[in-house]
Amino acid sequence: MAYDSNNIFAKILRGEASCISVYEDDHTLAFMDLMPQADGHVLIIPKEAAENLLDLSEAGAQACIRTTRRVAIAVKKALGVEGIHVAQLNGAAAGQTVPHCHFHVIPHATGTVLRMHAAIRAPEETLKAMAERIKACLA
Repeated sequence: MAYDSNNIFAKILRGEASCISVYEDDHTLAFMDLMPQADGHVLIIPKEAAENLLDLSEAGAQACIRTTRRVAIAVKKALGVEGIHVAQLNGAAAGQTVPHCHFHVIPHATGTVLRMHAAIRAPEETLKAMAERIKACLA
């Protein structure tokens, strides 16, 4: 299947759609998930056009995992949670909802239950405040 350059993450990378950014470098962008499974849920995407991990170059994969690790450490510190769930889905059959490779960093506190994937949009101000807490821990 050919990469769909009109997917929402491609539009974000081109500046045609907005996001609440947490971190950016030459190869990756990390931003708040608008429909988080938990407060502090961050998405990491490569700037490379790749539908899923299987289409991503080795260099792109390395850049994504470096950024994912860095963001996961910051999320854990910012929220003071015991655990971090890192997920990466490949294809609609696996639950991938946006056809651009991406990694999920989802904080877990003991006893909490995750919200449904891509189900409820969080208030923008809540996401912005959470992004600031995470950014402060990336410095």
